[in-house]
Amino acid sequence: MKESATWHSERLQTDVKLVRWGTYGTPVLLYPTAGGDAEEIERMLMIRVLDPLLSNERIKIYSVDSIAARAWGDTSTSAQHATKLQNDFDSFVHKEVVPTIRRDCEQDDIEIVVAGASIGAFNAMASICRHPDIFSRAICMSGSYDIQRFIKGINPAEEDSDFYHSSPMHFVPNLPDGEQLELLRKRHILMCHGGGRWEDPEQDWSMARILGAKGVPNRVDPWGTEYDHDWPTWRAMLPRYLEEV
Repeated sequence: MKESATWHSERLQTDVKLVRWGTYGTPVLLYPTAGGDAEEIERMLMIRVLDPLLSNERIKIYSVDSIAARAWGDTSTSAQHATKLQNDFDSFVHKEVVPTIRRDCEQDDIEIVVAGASIGAFNAMASICRHPDIFSRAICMSGSYDIQRFIKGINPAEEDSDFYHSSPMHFVPNLPDGEQLELLRKRHILMCHGGGRWEDPEQDWSMARILGAKGVPNRVDPWGTEYDHDWPTWRAMLPRYLEEV
């Protein structure tokens, strides 16, 4: 049921790991949180609550190391390096992870559901906004989309900024009419958050306004005050939303 692959990524200049749970079903790329690795979701019992969907061969779950986000809060790393690494991480997912998933599914054009919590939600949002030709839906839990809060000393207004092109909150408002936006308007983005400790619901509503202004289908689901920004909340959310998919 569980398999893993490790290789050296020239794009990221480090060894990377991709883990898969399940044998058949819709492929789901589930990003870890900021400092997490490819097996974080198993340690945090997410795979356990997804077992009914996995056992019934409705989904296959894939996860990778959260390589770029680890640099965001590293004071020894410059903002420019952190944003370049984030952009390189997107290229790594697009050019290395996606082809690996498609080979594993034995279908070279299969569409992928993308999901994540907290910083993982940011990566899920970025993936579908940048590559709507690959990712069919995004499930973003307790998202942190304003990453300028974490990466200081950058200017997102610069057209050639790695940060600008990595951040949906900044580049989506300026997407021109064309193939990327046309495809994105055929996708669906779900954002959900709790009302408890450490949650920031305005992150979802701000992103929803940006998406809505560009005609991108999206939905925001608020949960109650008993749901904190933590794994018990995300374990309650994800099985429900993947069941919908």
